[in-house]
Amino acid sequence: MPTLPTPSGNQSHDQSRTQPHTHRQMAEPFGIDAGRYDRTRPRYPAPLIERIVADRSGAEPLRVLDVGCGTGIVARQLRAAGCLVLGVEPDGRMAEEARTHGVEAEIATFESWEPAGRTFDAVVAGQAWHWIDPVAGAAKAARTLRAGGRLAAFWNVHRLPDDLTTALASAYRRVAPDSPVDLGAAARPGADGFRALAAKAADAIRQTVGFGEPEQWRFDWEWTYTRDAWLDQMRTHGILTHLASDQVAEVLAGVGAAIDARGGSFTAPYVTVAVTAVRDADA
Repeated sequence: MPTLPTPSGNQSHDQSRTQPHTHRQMAEPFGIDAGRYDRTRPRYPAPLIERIVADRSGAEPLRVLDVGCGTGIVARQLRAAGCLVLGVEPDGRMAEEARTHGVEAEIATFESWEPAGRTFDAVVAGQAWHWIDPVAGAAKAARTLRAGGRLAAFWNVHRLPDDLTTALASAYRRVAPDSPVDLGAAARPGADGFRALAAKAADAIRQTVGFGEPEQWRFDWEWTYTRDAWLDQMRTHGILTHLASDQVAEVLAGVGAAIDARGGSFTAPYVTVAVTAVRDADA
């Protein structure tokens, strides 16, 4: 879950957390170790992929534009389901990792990317739409989709067991007591964490000529992590990428000790939340 800087001046905290595209620098460290990001970040539930692919009609494969494709996690899942996928990714390091997995990726922000006459059956964004201006992004998606095509922005949201949340929050407060980042929110991700972002995306879609009424999909699932697997993924979380190496080590040690205390593994419940809308045929 992205955690954003506490705003200064007259910008409210709520505005900052619902406008993360104005803090895109928070996403830049993800490409430092793109291989680790690809290895450790969770995939998306099969029912979500199936629901997107269900829009296919006839024998032709679904043509999908994957916005903020990162290392190609979503693209590969859709490709395995029979889709033709093009990725758009602003970080060249992430795009190169995607290419090593056979994903075609063009380097650009979505707002500046030009479709050059190409149209798609679906525009998707996994764990990325919050880094895009929601109004400009919805307008670009409307231009890019064929009539009847679908925009789907979705996020994986996990919730740690209470003891691990406590250990994480305590470690953050210990190593960075003066951090401008909302450490409490970083330690308490959950299904409500993306509620404001999803609402912002839906509002922008409503303001965009060409889309029907947006709807929300929800998929509940869970994943079991070993101590090492979770600590490996933690190194890709935005907040840790902005800490010094000794601070990172202390945070990981605190969380690792808590996982050891519960037997060396834990099961995290996940919710995948999607905001989706179909482009009107008569737009």
